[in-house]
Amino acid sequence: MKKILLILLLVLSYSFGFSQVKWDLRKIVDYAMANNISVKQAAVQASISGLAYNQSKLSRYPNANFSGNSGFSSGRNQDPTSFSLITQNYVSAGLQLQTSADIFNWYSKRNTILASQWQLQAALATTEKLKNDIALIVANGYLQVLLAKEQENIARVQLQQTKEQLYYTRKLVDAGSLPELNAAELEAQQARDSASFISARGNAQQATLALKSSMNFDASEPFEVDVPPVDKIPVESIADLQPEAVIALALVNLPQQRVNDFNLKASQRAAEAARGRMYPTLSAFGSLGSGYNSRAKEITGSRQFTVPIGKVNVGGADYSVFPNQPFTSYNYGDAALFDQFNQNFRQSVGLALSVPIFNGSLVRTNWQRSKLNIRIVELQKEGDNQRIKQDIYQAYNAATVAMERFNASEKIVATSQRSFEFAQKRYEVGMLSTFELITNQNNLFRAKLESVLNRFDYVFKMKVLEFYKGQGLKL
Repeated sequence: MKKILLILLLVLSYSFGFSQVKWDLRKIVDYAMANNISVKQAAVQASISGLAYNQSKLSRYPNANFSGNSGFSSGRNQDPTSFSLITQNYVSAGLQLQTSADIFNWYSKRNTILASQWQLQAALATTEKLKNDIALIVANGYLQVLLAKEQENIARVQLQQTKEQLYYTRKLVDAGSLPELNAAELEAQQARDSASFISARGNAQQATLALKSSMNFDASEPFEVDVPPVDKIPVESIADLQPEAVIALALVNLPQQRVNDFNLKASQRAAEAARGRMYPTLSAFGSLGSGYNSRAKEITGSRQFTVPIGKVNVGGADYSVFPNQPFTSYNYGDAALFDQFNQNFRQSVGLALSVPIFNGSLVRTNWQRSKLNIRIVELQKEGDNQRIKQDIYQAYNAATVAMERFNASEKIVATSQRSFEFAQKRYEVGMLSTFELITNQNNLFRAKLESVLNRFDYVFKMKVLEFYKGQGLKL
């Protein structure tokens, strides 16, 4: 029983500890990068490019292929070992080893290898670009959660203040110092503040769900973000984020620009490889082979004998004529499998020259297409560079406007706070109506909400400008 209670206690402690884990931006970004489907797909594509690169390197080595066959033939055929025409049934078998290697192909394979290498680098940079994009998306989602929680806190404080004012006013009404209308107005304000608080809490939950979605995080799992003070989030000086300086860093550090550089190098090498295929190719080849035929015969024995080959008459007498050497008689039997493979063993080696003369202009068309691909990549790079320049100038302008708007809203909050404090003091001594107090309170509430919104908008726009430097996000 004690063991069971101990196990339950450990499980509850673990569950409670897990539910209390708070997610900061670093954890959120790392999780999103590891679980985002687009990033995973890009990583798989990079692996495919890696296989293509490795295969292109291995293509420099000689080809080697081994083949074997066995079959039954009937009717009039050519004996595969003696090459004579026969009309017999037989079983045949053959073995062959072939190899070939390019000697010179105008560096076509070399350029193909280099093109595959740059394509691999482009695929890896594409994965990094997607990770950067995901980081920016979840950072925005993270800031939206922080904003929504801050707005929820402001709404909670506003509701609490209204409750306290209602409690104080209700005492004065009950004592006959104030009319019932004052309490009724504050009760209506409390209802409105409660609705605002509920709405703010729903917005915070909705922002959290949106962040979970961008992270590819299970919506049913507990999730709580770490909420740092917004004024503690590091922000670089606007003087250090001048557009021209940021553009210079972006063109060097951003993955998209590196993707374009790698794709351009790959297309240039692919064009050189296509050009090399227009010229003659010199290669070497060689082969080893042997065969077997069930009808093949071999000598199993022999004997010699002498017989007269004719007669000759000399002086009226007949004499037998014998050959100078005796006749030989051979005995034949079926040739063994391995004996035939040994006897029929053949070798060949040589050089081959392939000269493209006419093939429907396929090779030349491929070369011309590869040159057009270079132009397409050049235009893509030029367009992306122009786009990033425009985006950085727009981000700089947006950050400047957001900073000025935030500074102005801070002043509005300060003046609204003083106005509310004066109004509250006047209300307490009966020199201000409840309606006027509520108006001042609502003005302060709206000023705080707008200030929080402007602060987070300023922080995010500054972070976007920092992001364009290609040095990651710092929160």
